Amino acid sequence: MAEKSKNKQKRGWMSELRYGRSLSIDFFKANAWLMLLFVVAILALIGLRYKTKTKMAEIKQLTVELQRAESHKLQEKSLYMSLIRESEMVKMVREKNLNLEFQEQPPFELTDDETK
Repeated sequence: MAEKSKNKQKRGWMSELRYGRSLSIDFFKANAWLMLLFVVAILALIGLRYKTKTKMAEIKQLTVELQRAESHKLQEKSLYMSLIRESEMVKMVREKNLNLEFQEQPPFELTDDETK
């Protein structure tokens, strides 16, 4: 019999909690604002996590799109450079009488000796 009373005392607060005896309506009335604040905070964190995940997915999608656009740009540039050659440009300039000349030497870089 002494053993049963020890088990009752051991399980006492857990069984009361399990059957809802320790949490009364007065407890909920007194702490309603705290529980409401807790629920709102949890919902805000869930919403923030959802928003972050959707933004990360959008960033990944835009990164892939950017890589494809850069690849397309390089492909178009190589196609353009293969079509337009220097001799073709000179020929077109002469046909259109634009009076443009190809510069044989690169432009000179002027430096000021006093700044050195």
